Amino acid sequence: MNLKTKRKATTKLDSSEQKIEENADLYRPVTKKKLQSVEAIIERTRKSKNINIRVSEDDLEKLRHRSREEGLPYQTLAASILHKYLTNRLVDENAIRKTVELLRSD
Repeated sequence: MNLKTKRKATTKLDSSEQKIEENADLYRPVTKKKLQSVEAIIERTRKSKNINIRVSEDDLEKLRHRSREEGLPYQTLAASILHKYLTNRLVDENAIRKTVELLRSD
């Protein structure tokens, strides 16, 4: 009995696991170089640095208020906003509303 047969006999697989098992021969092992590259990227994203910035009292109060609404520390919310901006995932709600209105009018 080979390992594949033995595993099937002792482990109940869900449908996605079953597809992986059925196509296991199609997968290629990851090279050590590629694995080290991926690990380096993951490690860089885990590291964080402290920064000091000056913001207006009004903006800081708005940030703190919004963070309380979201249930997050304000520093976490600020870091999230900055990350979304830098990765082009910060969305302007007013721009989306205008776009939806334009699409509906066509």
